[in-house]
Amino acid sequence: MAESSGASRRALLLGASGATLGAAALGLGADRAQGAPLGGPGARRGPSSRRPEYHFSVPDNWKNDPQRPIFVNGEYLYYYLYNADYLTGGGGTAWRLASTRDHVRFRDRGVAIPKNTNANGDCWSGSLVVDANGTAGYGKGAVIALVTQAPDGKQAQYLWYSTDGGRSFRAGSTSPALPNPGVPDFRDPKVIWDTPRKRWLLINAEGHRLGFYASPNLRSWTYVGEFERSDIGILECPDLFQMTAQDGTSHWVLATSANGKGRGLPATYAYWVGDFDGTSFTPDTDEPQWLDYGFDFYGAVTYPHHDRSGREDRRLRRALGWANFWDYPHNTPTSFTDGYNGDDMIVRDLRLRRAKNGYYLASEPTAALRDYVVRTHRLGDITLSGSKNLPIRSSSYELSCELTWASGVRPNAGFQVCRAPGGGRHVDVGVYVPAPYAYVNRRPAANPTGGESQTTFDASARRVKLRVLVDRTSVELFVGDGRQVHSHRVFPLPGDDCIQLYAYDGGATFRELTIREIRMR
Repeated sequence: MAESSGASRRALLLGASGATLGAAALGLGADRAQGAPLGGPGARRGPSSRRPEYHFSVPDNWKNDPQRPIFVNGEYLYYYLYNADYLTGGGGTAWRLASTRDHVRFRDRGVAIPKNTNANGDCWSGSLVVDANGTAGYGKGAVIALVTQAPDGKQAQYLWYSTDGGRSFRAGSTSPALPNPGVPDFRDPKVIWDTPRKRWLLINAEGHRLGFYASPNLRSWTYVGEFERSDIGILECPDLFQMTAQDGTSHWVLATSANGKGRGLPATYAYWVGDFDGTSFTPDTDEPQWLDYGFDFYGAVTYPHHDRSGREDRRLRRALGWANFWDYPHNTPTSFTDGYNGDDMIVRDLRLRRAKNGYYLASEPTAALRDYVVRTHRLGDITLSGSKNLPIRSSSYELSCELTWASGVRPNAGFQVCRAPGGGRHVDVGVYVPAPYAYVNRRPAANPTGGESQTTFDASARRVKLRVLVDRTSVELFVGDGRQVHSHRVFPLPGDDCIQLYAYDGGATFRELTIREIRMR
């Protein structure tokens, strides 16, 4: 589980039945605030429902950290931390399981590791692998999980195993597979098969460093190296993988959930492209890149794509992140409207691309999302100076266009989404060319905290592609080829489903403007 060495995030789950935004502030009746009906996959959404249409959400109560999905018997198994006692104020986390074949539609499979299964306490974050050769001693094809538990507050890594395809787990031992050497932060193990060296490798979050450990059998681990970084907060939920870039070259990527707000950087998923020699990681550049520049993409994990034969394809990788942040974990209207608190941002397809200054990860919404489009509005090219209301109302859709502007003009242009019919509430998504930067501004709408995320872009060509996903309580902006993404939680009131275009200071053209309404069918 992601937990800081300051205020305990585990403690935040205790007594968490209330939300900072009151029911009255969200336009909900007193009867909705007093009883919290449980939702779930396929649950009917009433007129006040804020459950997302095409993003993953927990069936009821609470979710936080995603665990890296694994591929088993033709489907991906996605585990996440779950608290069934959240609404009544109880604490603790279990591991709950959902499965998917297309990374959009998920099927709930129930709890795989209950709370407090043994004396070591709850299972927090970790990772799973399929032990194809049975190296851990539980048979070929056993699913092995290395997870953090913290008996007496001392974090260490413990082995759990499954012989039923990952549906349920047992503790391999009550003793840790990777004991704590005496440090406060020692968690979130990520295990991979280190192909060049034919061994298991574990990456562990240890305060301001990531520790590397090797093992032949997943049960005993030897320290082999580390990567240290002290200027982006406590490091959590690490990631390490090889990827083939679009130019055919192979690279290692090291990543971690981090908090760079003290330096004016995001608090999301930081990553470096470089080389790993088995003991140390050497980044191509010192400064990290970020998979997301918004405020709500934490504890993210990536996982490999598999082709039809089940083989891993290193040209494509997927990512998903928790749609929340620990500054305001209980501030959501869905606790009142739908009886749950816990969504993810859209699953992304990642590709490694080369730029003049090195390699980077380009994100786009996962390809199967197009299979859930129920209505397409092709609005063509719209040239505008000022604002224009669109004759389309929707709370779950994708909007895309190429925004262009004339030579000598430097507009502020974009979209007001989640807009109230009178315009008093909205989320602004667009570009401010004088700077230049792309932005998402959620200040004019109900939201966890005010704020605007900004990322610079190259405005010299006088054009930029924008892709926006809106789904009731989230807005995600993909800029250009997706090197920059902004993910935000927002809390529009029921009926705040209008869309307005704006282009000030000289105007702009919205080319091939298209809106695709999305529903789970």
